[in-house]
Amino acid sequence: MSTGVQWTGSLAANETRRWFTWGWSSASHVTWYMMPTSPRSGAPQVDWDVTVERSSATQCTYWITVKNLTSFPVTFEGRYAILS
Repeated sequence: MSTGVQWTGSLAANETRRWFTWGWSSASHVTWYMMPTSPRSGAPQVDWDVTVERSSATQCTYWITVKNLTSFPVTFEGRYAILS
């Protein structure tokens, strides 16, 4: 298994935004997760949804929609794990 950070992002209060990342092997199984990094006394909360789009016979693009579930700005890291 391989893991890493693909990007960092920020969202305003209650904002939803979409990111994408391309060039991933279509033979691999990639899992995406968002890790809040905001230094707050309250708990930053985000929700995300991932959509896969086949770019070619060997590559695909991931579209990740992230939603801030709180009433204050949050920052986060878009992390991945390649399972195969």
